[in-house]
Amino acid sequence: MIIEDEDAIRQGVAAALCAAGYQPIEAADGQAGLVAARRSGVALVLLDLMLPKRHGMDVLRELRKTHASLPVIILSARGLEEERVAGLKAGADDYVVKPFSARELVARVEAVLRRSPERPSGVYRLVLGDAAVDLERREVLAGDSAPQSLSETECAILSHLAANPGRAISRDELLTRLWGLSGSGIETRTVDMHVARLRSKLAAANHQDDAQYIVTVRGKGYMLGADVQLLNRPSAAGA
Repeated sequence: MIIEDEDAIRQGVAAALCAAGYQPIEAADGQAGLVAARRSGVALVLLDLMLPKRHGMDVLRELRKTHASLPVIILSARGLEEERVAGLKAGADDYVVKPFSARELVARVEAVLRRSPERPSGVYRLVLGDAAVDLERREVLAGDSAPQSLSETECAILSHLAANPGRAISRDELLTRLWGLSGSGIETRTVDMHVARLRSKLAAANHQDDAQYIVTVRGKGYMLGADVQLLNRPSAAGA
């Protein structure tokens, strides 16, 4: 996620990331960037400080309330020591001073991602007994039956649960990651309704109405059941 108001810089950074194999998302102001960065699938944020609508430091503070470990690299023309220290103390993982080279920026992105607990998950398939979920095709596969489609949101829920095995994911976290909403104080059954539909589809694929593929952890949220097997795509040699 690139949050930068100068078009030439933002587009140049995006081009460098594309060339390195990433899929950048762009925002030209702090408010739009904050909303987009909170959605599911964002692996790292490149954040300018002097932004319209919302200052970069405010964006960083708000992100840290809901995404404590999401990697953030500040990109700024302000390179005094006290400014760099302030950015790092506020929760940034790195601080790059403009102007910078594309090679240096990509190297810093790769370094931060390597040590990030929110490094993108390599899970591409879930195995549920005799059935499976293909996260890339958004399909539930069961024997000779026709594949059953999952909605983008249903698949995003499964992907986020799969990326956090053994951890209960709260409704607030899912609301923030998938819908870009601040879950605190919001009365909604949206998450529960999507999880209910998911459970129904997964159980039907195995003809087991009582299957516990998505478990409710009382007072904490949801997590994948112990019987769900996660398959990771093999890494390329030397990666």
